[in-house]
Amino acid sequence: MNHDQSPVRSALFVPASRPERIAKARASGADAVIVDLEDALPPRHKDSARRALAEALTDDPGGVPLWVRVNAAGSPWFDDDLALCARQPAIHGVMLPKAERPTDLVKVATLGKPLWALVESAAGVLALPELTATRGLERLAFGALDSALDLSLEDGSEGATTVLDQLRVQILLHSRARGLAPPLESVVAEFRDPRPLRRRANLAAQMGFGGMLCIHPTQIPPVHAAFAIDEARRDWARRVLQAAEQQPPPFQLEGEMIDEPVIRRAHRWLGSISG
Repeated sequence: MNHDQSPVRSALFVPASRPERIAKARASGADAVIVDLEDALPPRHKDSARRALAEALTDDPGGVPLWVRVNAAGSPWFDDDLALCARQPAIHGVMLPKAERPTDLVKVATLGKPLWALVESAAGVLALPELTATRGLERLAFGALDSALDLSLEDGSEGATTVLDQLRVQILLHSRARGLAPPLESVVAEFRDPRPLRRRANLAAQMGFGGMLCIHPTQIPPVHAAFAIDEARRDWARRVLQAAEQQPPPFQLEGEMIDEPVIRRAHRWLGSISG
């Protein structure tokens, strides 16, 4: 499978009902902008928001990649959402929510645009072996809020955290095994207090997520900070790669044994490989 694995630390949601915010979102510093036709809109506004988005994109100036989160497969709006994405060259890719059936991903993938699958249910996690085999799927994203509702978890409890982290591990493992781009962590609904976001972003980075879904521009700087490689590690990576140019692995450097996996980590920290 051929995947665009450009780093995405932050993906900022914008409601499709407010297309005038797209330019501001693109200027926010986010690595990607996701125009939301799903959760951000009540049913009575979905058709009018889709029409407003189509009109706004006719004079799209370009910039940060623009994605659209369509409504779930099987909903009354799914086919019309896909039709919009198919005919609008300004739309870079499609995010499919409530991803549970491979056939739904295949239908989106036929548009020929990159696909992100949002996993937010027990059924979605159990279907990961089949979902991740879909040609055209670029990466997974995790929906913690909907997953907690689906599993009847007690919001914010230690038990809920334990279960949700198990789901995160499954998403990470299947992404890596299929060679997908590193997955995106779920949104954090609180945006006035940066501490919960900072904690979750730091944990996600430590776990191996590639970035995070955001719902407000103020979340972008702390998310980027969490997913940044600090300068001390970059300096270490440079020394490793310089030494590797002079001698084949394994060798010792500053008291550490350097072999091929360590050299690959050094490349990753310097951004010279992905995954």
